[in-house]
Amino acid sequence: MRSVCVVGLGLIGGSVLRAAAAAGRTVWGTAGSAADARGAIAADFSVLDVDSALRKAADDDALVVIAVPLPAVDAVLRKVADLAPRCLLTDVVSVKGPVADAVAKYAPNARFAGGHPMAGKSESGWAASSAALFTEAAWVVTADEETDLAAWREAARLALDCGAGVVPTTTLEHDAAVARISHLPHVLAAVLAACGADGGPLAMALAAGSFSDGTRVASSRPELVLAMCEGNRAGLLDAVDDALGKLGAARGALASTGSLGATVHAGHHGRATFEGYRDAGRARAMIDLAGPDPMEELRLVGARGGRVVGFDGDLAVVALPVLPD
Repeated sequence: MRSVCVVGLGLIGGSVLRAAAAAGRTVWGTAGSAADARGAIAADFSVLDVDSALRKAADDDALVVIAVPLPAVDAVLRKVADLAPRCLLTDVVSVKGPVADAVAKYAPNARFAGGHPMAGKSESGWAASSAALFTEAAWVVTADEETDLAAWREAARLALDCGAGVVPTTTLEHDAAVARISHLPHVLAAVLAACGADGGPLAMALAAGSFSDGTRVASSRPELVLAMCEGNRAGLLDAVDDALGKLGAARGALASTGSLGATVHAGHHGRATFEGYRDAGRARAMIDLAGPDPMEELRLVGARGGRVVGFDGDLAVVALPVLPD
């Protein structure tokens, strides 16, 4: 099994380190936060300074995982270019376009496939990390036309070892999708929390499940939310425009007819659609990674809501959702 070097040992990076170790891999990491470094060392993990960690990755031909907030990615990639320029490289940053652009600019010789595990908590830091965080989660590994197949396979194997299923898609499609199901919810949670607080002590005293559930992610560290959402500006603008259009239609209907029927029924249908995909049965299929265009076939898996769930030699084992008629 290939060794893994994790750069950044917060919630996601720390969880990758723990999960990869639990799968039997040799792992080490480096952390910008002294508290995260102390926590990982106290848990008996090897934590090195960033230069030593990347030199070791180059010597061992390890998979390097970038697990820092988006604003810190450029500096890490400059280090990668200096110390491990031909390394196998992936990341767990929540926006893929800016990371891909930064890799092309600062570490163009790295063998790169972008990654994003769709798992997390409102808490942050090493203390919140867990080897089980990614169990049964979706983990995007980008399958752009220019993606190195060897890097894609290594990033996908890591995701599988961490307990996740691999969703192949393009960088652009990923960013458009997560704008709607991850970044927009953070914006709406912030708005909802602020509106609730504006109701004063009585509103706060009456707030219960719907308010708590709807605002949960608003307790995340603001600097991490800002890096994530502002880093996906184009995709998020489209999602916010869609949401504003729906809110405007709801307000117009409420003011003119007193009815919110269209809005509530559309929302109910949207939730049922999500539950249908979440609970769907799965049909197995195989993709020949030695075939003429494996990336195109992998992208079709992601477009259909499927996942890669394993490998059998040069075959990727795929699970596709089977929805009721």
